[in-house]
Formats: sequence, C-alpha cells, structure tokens
Amino acid sequence: IWGSVEVALADLCAILLCCGPMLTCCRRVTIFPAVLTLPEGDKATFFCNISMENNSGSEYNLNWYKEINHSQAQKTAGISQYKRMEETEKYRLINHAPVFEIEILNLHQNDSGSYYCGLITIFEPDKVMESSRSQLMVTAAPQVNATDEPEIEEGNPSEHIKAMLLVMLLLAGVVVLLIFGYLTFTYTRGGMIPLEAKPAVVSVSTVDYGVLEFQMDQCTPVPPETRPAEQTEYATIVFPEEKPVTPERGKKHLD
Repeated sequence: IWGSVEVALADLCAILLCCGPMLTCCRRVTIFPAVLTLPEGDKATFFCNISMENNSGSEYNLNWYKEINHSQAQKTAGISQYKRMEETEKYRLINHAPVFEIEILNLHQNDSGSYYCGLITIFEPDKVMESSRSQLMVTAAPQVNATDEPEIEEGNPSEHIKAMLLVMLLLAGVVVLLIFGYLTFTYTRGGMIPLEAKPAVVSVSTVDYGVLEFQMDQCTPVPPETRPAEQTEYATIVFPEEKPVTPERGKKHLD
C-alpha cells in the first residue's frame, strides 16, 4: 500500500512539474498600435490587451514602462486590476478589462521613445510578463505665421448671417440720417423752420434840441439917429453831445 501511495505522489509531482509552465502562461499581454506619430501638444493613446485563456483567477497589476537608451526600463504609471482609472499629470490609465487604455497627455518631443506594458501577476512563479514594444514619435508643433489670415469656417453660416445683418443695419442708419438732413436743409431754406429768433427792431423817431445863441455886434453903439435902417445879426447853433437811442429814451420822447 505504501509503495502504491509513493508512486501516486511521484506521479502527481511529475504532473505538476510538467503543467506548471502551462499554468504560469495562462495570461498574455499585447499592445497596439505598434507605431504612433503625433505633434507636440497632442495626446497619444495606446491599448494593452490581457488574454483571459486558461485564467487561473490570480490577481494582477498592469504597469506602463518607457525604455531609456534601449536598455533600461522606467516605470511611468500603473493600475490595479480592481481600479477603474488611475490618472497623473502626464498619464491616464483606464480599466476596460481585459483591455487597458493608456493616454500620454500634453506631448513633448522628449516623450518620443519605446513603450510597453508589464503584467504583474500575484501568487504565480512567473510574476512579470512584458508585451512587445511600441514606438512613439513626437514631432514639432506646426508654426503659425502671424501674417496669415485666419480661415473662415465653412460649416458655421451663423457668423456670416450676423455680419450681413450688421452691415444692413448700418446702411439703413446712414440712409435715414441722409434723408433727415435733406429734409432739414430744405425746410430751413423755405422758411418753414426758423433757425434763430431775432429780436424785433423798434423804430423810434427822436428830436434833438439845440441852443440858439445870438451874437451881438461888438461895435461901438451908434445913436439911433445915425444907425442904418437894416441890421444883420449872426447866431451859432450848438448841439449837445449825441447819445445812443435806446428804447427807454425813445419812449420818453414819444411821451
């Protein structure tokens, strides 16, 4: 009996040793696309697929690596099997098990390089399983010439309609102003609209008085019997200083 038990145990150990490598290879990880070229400032998206054939139910984590100098690998991000999303300032990992989406945000030229996924299984002898490499090429951002005129979007006609309505309103306002100016000028020339009310001019008749002085001859008086029959006398009219005619003065003269 003991001999048969020993044989059975030996057979079980042999089976485990033979099937162990198969159990450790129950999962495979692949990455796509293989090559990706994008400009600076854009976002790169890769996908890592984990095969679920012969799944042993072991827990796992997925890491994202970048190769440096084609020899060393640097871990840049990672996500757990049970976490929905993991996000940093540069990377975003989204769990769509068995597919994981990896986004590299705000690309720069130094982000160019070789990337791959690393599957870390727990409670299995072969804990690390790497995918193939994907190449990312980040090109310089296109330079925008300041003298270039911005292109008008053809699929947005509302802007054209607004511009046309604005031009039509401006033209209508100019026409109204021209018509109003023409009518104002015509009525002013015809005397229908007095431009300025002038005060009425009062015509006042005035009389200026002077002083009549008689000058006697300075000759020696002659007796009446010797004086000639006809005598000439001279007079000088003296007018006072002229004063402007005012409505009050005119009223006094009328009174």
